[in-house]
Amino acid sequence: MRWRDRLVSERGLTVELSLLAIVCAVLIAWQDSWASLNLLLIPMVIGSLILTPRTLSWFVIGILALELVSVSQVQNTTPKTVSAIAVVFLLGLIVLLTAFRRARLGVGGVQGETMFVDLRDRILRQASIPQLPPGWLVESALTSAGGTLFAGDFILAERSHGRLEVVLVDVSGKGEQAGTRALLLCGALGGLLGSVPPAGFLPAANDYLLRQEWDEGFATAVHLSVDLATGDYELRTAGHPPALRRLADDSWVRLETSGPFLGLVEDPEYDGVTGNLVEGGAVMLYTDGVVEEPGRDIDAGIDLLAGVATAQMEVDLVGAAQRLVDRLGARNDDRTMVVVHRL
Repeated sequence: MRWRDRLVSERGLTVELSLLAIVCAVLIAWQDSWASLNLLLIPMVIGSLILTPRTLSWFVIGILALELVSVSQVQNTTPKTVSAIAVVFLLGLIVLLTAFRRARLGVGGVQGETMFVDLRDRILRQASIPQLPPGWLVESALTSAGGTLFAGDFILAERSHGRLEVVLVDVSGKGEQAGTRALLLCGALGGLLGSVPPAGFLPAANDYLLRQEWDEGFATAVHLSVDLATGDYELRTAGHPPALRRLADDSWVRLETSGPFLGLVEDPEYDGVTGNLVEGGAVMLYTDGVVEEPGRDIDAGIDLLAGVATAQMEVDLVGAAQRLVDRLGARNDDRTMVVVHRL
């Protein structure tokens, strides 16, 4: 019944906007001494926000026809009158072109934006860190190149069977350009996380990307699986910068692993590392945007990150990930970090 409700609602809105347009046209025709020739832009702009593309196209055509009829009743036509009419028709053309572009989605402007934001919010909720038992703390931070919530980086976290699973993915591209592919991939990988053994997650993710056949279909990823009872962990990467592990003396060492990018080759092997997080230990996952800058290689960036992280963790563990992301890396790249602490 929802589609019927939407249909009735849109018909009502169209009727109301049509009545408003007729009132505006009458005012232009009979009160041209004070009524602006641009009055019909009001219902046109409102319609561009709430009507579906198909209805909007006919509505705009009707508005332009009303403009011609009402102007024909104006007694004194001046160059100013002609320019006002030209403005209405130009904006009408812009609205029509916008409607044709939105026809691929099939919903009005505000409704389409609401649907997209709702999709983004639902998928980003998968990045929320699940409640952990005492003795564990996870800090995360994400800053996109465009300063929006649509980025090529994303985080997934899941707690199941006594384990914490964390994945950090960097989709090819930056900011909003990679945002749509990241949203789709985030939803798909969220369904895999916790449903397959740790060793099978990256191969399954690689198979999914290969099936998409995207022009820019590759991504890097790092997957960490931690036993919350013992602190034992498994870590694997797919073309991703090495994770860092915090030692008892507060220094950081690299956890070197190997594995190809996701979405490039079939049947890849992802060799992982294992270890145990003792009290005071931590594992840091990050994207290349945190450690890469023009004129500095990635190895130097990782060394800088390790040094700054030591100082930041001594100040306060809470908020340390965000402070590191804000301080380091290239501002024209997505920057994301996750730090898993055992307290």
